[in-house]
Amino acid sequence: MTQTAADASTIWAPAIRQRRKAMLQRIVMGAATALVFSPMLGWRFSATWLVVYTLIQFLEAEVFAPVTTGKVVEPSGWRGVYGDLILILNAGFFGVMAVPLWIVGGAMGGVAASVLLSAGMINSVIMSAGSMRIFACTVLPQLAIFALTPLFMSRMGAAPHIVTAVSVAILSYTVFCLNTRRHLFRANRAETLARIETDRKRVEVEAAMASRGAFLAAVAHDLRTPISAILTGAEELERGGGSARQQVALITDAGLMMKELLDDLLDHARLDAGRMSVDVRDFDLRLLLSQTARLWAGPARAKGLRLRMEGARLLPRMVRGDAMRLRQVLNNLISNAMKFTDAGSITLRLQSWPDEHDAHVLLIDVEDTGPGMTPAQLRRLFTPFDQTADGVAARFGGSGLGLSISRDLIELMGGRLTVRSTPGQGAIFTLSLVMPRGAAVDAPLTTLVPEARATVTRALSCPAAAPASPARPAPEPEPETATATATATATAQSTTSAPEDSHAEAPLRVLVVDDHAINRRAIQLILQSLDCEITMAEDGLAALQACEGTPFDVIFMDVRMPELDGRETTRRLRAAGGINAATPVIAVTADTAPEDIAACTAAGMNYFVSKPLTPGSLLGALSQVLNEGAEAAESAAA
Repeated sequence: MTQTAADASTIWAPAIRQRRKAMLQRIVMGAATALVFSPMLGWRFSATWLVVYTLIQFLEAEVFAPVTTGKVVEPSGWRGVYGDLILILNAGFFGVMAVPLWIVGGAMGGVAASVLLSAGMINSVIMSAGSMRIFACTVLPQLAIFALTPLFMSRMGAAPHIVTAVSVAILSYTVFCLNTRRHLFRANRAETLARIETDRKRVEVEAAMASRGAFLAAVAHDLRTPISAILTGAEELERGGGSARQQVALITDAGLMMKELLDDLLDHARLDAGRMSVDVRDFDLRLLLSQTARLWAGPARAKGLRLRMEGARLLPRMVRGDAMRLRQVLNNLISNAMKFTDAGSITLRLQSWPDEHDAHVLLIDVEDTGPGMTPAQLRRLFTPFDQTADGVAARFGGSGLGLSISRDLIELMGGRLTVRSTPGQGAIFTLSLVMPRGAAVDAPLTTLVPEARATVTRALSCPAAAPASPARPAPEPEPETATATATATATAQSTTSAPEDSHAEAPLRVLVVDDHAINRRAIQLILQSLDCEITMAEDGLAALQACEGTPFDVIFMDVRMPELDGRETTRRLRAAGGINAATPVIAVTADTAPEDIAACTAAGMNYFVSKPLTPGSLLGALSQVLNEGAEAAESAAA
């Protein structure tokens, strides 16, 4: 922005308002000037000068009234030219008082004139607030009169070297006024920009607080529904009313609803804090898309919609990337399309081609036949929490985080998520991503060795059980691992088909460490189908005391506990060298960021189960522990 534009938009109008506030000050200063110099210039001349000067002040106030009232922010047309002339007249009429002082008062009058002009120019520089236009109109006329000082001195017989010195002094004073104006301009400009930025941030904060307030209200509303279902189902089970299967299904659905909401909140918090990371592994892209389409085929049919996939045969099979996060984004986009489409179809249009680095460029369009969106809705579409503001969440459900999380995840993977939409013509979400070629790797089947506890094997025969991964939290089984899990289950059943007496052994000894009783009870409830001896500890110190005298087969350790957290407890357990120094420790934690998992590994923990707990993840981690222990024992014996 040029200085002229800045004057017009941010400096000129404030400077005019500042002059209007100082109008009374100028009138008082003029009256004092007339009174002081009236003995030298005469009462009639002084009174006439004061009346005209006062009229000029009121005339300036009238000309700039639209500016001072906020109707005009920059000069334009005849009023702008008229205003400049009034400012010149105002400053010039005040400065012209110096001329009769020189003529009537001689050298001493000239001194008084110089002091008067200096004071007037300093006041005008300050009142210009750094505006070059107002500076030129108010300071330069007085400066021109001040420049006549050497001429008056020469006519009164002053020595040439004194006239030269005064001329240099006037020139220096002019430079001083210009520098002062420049500093004032910069200061006012910085203050104005800071005020504008502060106002912008205030508006943003107010909008964010309003959105978050609406979001919290929506979350509170959404939480009441599953909580009510859980309490109702539990009460019905306690009094034996209705079908137990229906009550269990009600509680399960409520728990999944709460877990979905919690996952969205955690993902958004991690993305916002920059703590989210993506995994890079080889996976079957066609299989992932096929499973995702099959997952939504049922809900689409139930709603009377057609779910189509086009171009799947053109896609590469093996690529490298984060399959879980890509699946999450696709599920969010299809869920969003399903939510807003009442009739018609949802189409997954797939394209791919190689780039110059021998990687695959992937384009996935998720197109629906819903109501479409206006340009204003499109601009706000990826704003977190924003759908709660217009009551979208109340009509369709959801936290308003899905699309924001999806966009951030795709950007984290180096891609882009865009949208095109026209009111009444549906919407098209386009996911663009570059994925390196992957190697064809057959996923190994997870099998249970014969030495694994028979009781755990029977519990794991449930399809919900899935093995945990040592390097990451143990999640619910992903669709692509369903076949492997089923095969592992069949293997487990075949290895335990002999009579139970052939595997008769002591009960599994488990230590559960958690500062919340409800979490200890949840683990106990999951393990109650096993032949277990369960010991409870409510903190790290109690866990260490329990480990001193009783050997355990496995320890479930909460990470966040007061006084002594799970990681420090594990470190002390390993360092003590007691009977449980080598006992496997399974971390039970909601902190599943890579740095959190690395900290648990460094502390000596073996496996990880993420909260909220599910039977599949907990029993899967237990299966891995027993498998590895049995394999280690078998290797040692060999």
